[in-house]
Amino acid sequence: MAALTTTVVPNTGLRIDNLFVAAGGSGDTCETGAGVNLIVKNGAGSSVTVTVAYPQKYDGDQTVSGRTFTVPATSGEFVIPVRDIYRDPATGRASVTYSSATSVTVAVVRTQVS
Repeated sequence: MAALTTTVVPNTGLRIDNLFVAAGGSGDTCETGAGVNLIVKNGAGSSVTVTVAYPQKYDGDQTVSGRTFTVPATSGEFVIPVRDIYRDPATGRASVTYSSATSVTVAVVRTQVS
């Protein structure tokens, strides 16, 4: 899994078209927290499912499936909030996988919260 870089959005705004990188075939990791967003651009001819893992067990031993997001084909940008619920305690990052990484690009931005 590739570690995606987070770009902080300054108060003056941010151009994002130059931030996108190819989605990792085996997935990616990214920062989590308030104001952190994974932006997915799907240039493929069919929809892509993006899964953000829930790394922690609930009630001691219950595994919960990750949260899935369906990104439509040729959809422009699709924004996924990456809250701290997705943070893996072992790595401090979220794990993200894609049903297909072909023609999919991603960027991570964090808006400043007061």
